[in-house]
Amino acid sequence: MIDPKKLDEMARRIGAGLPESVRAFQKDVERQVRSTLHQGFERMDLVTREDFDVQAALLERTRARLRELEDRIAALEGQAPVDDRGGSDIT
Repeated sequence: MIDPKKLDEMARRIGAGLPESVRAFQKDVERQVRSTLHQGFERMDLVTREDFDVQAALLERTRARLRELEDRIAALEGQAPVDDRGGSDIT
């Protein structure tokens, strides 16, 4: 989830960019913007950078393990006796 402080900062920046005629309503506008941003981000089902990095590291370890296992299988298949039909004798 997005840090509430970042939402507040975004809302303040948007409010500060309003024309003078609308600045009287700045707090209401900031509140509405904050609410809209929060709802939008909730619907996006975002993850934190930390969670993303953890999952990326896990995926990399899984890929490395898969490569190791594929290499072991290839080595074992190379050692298996082959029958005359092109298949392995291992059942």
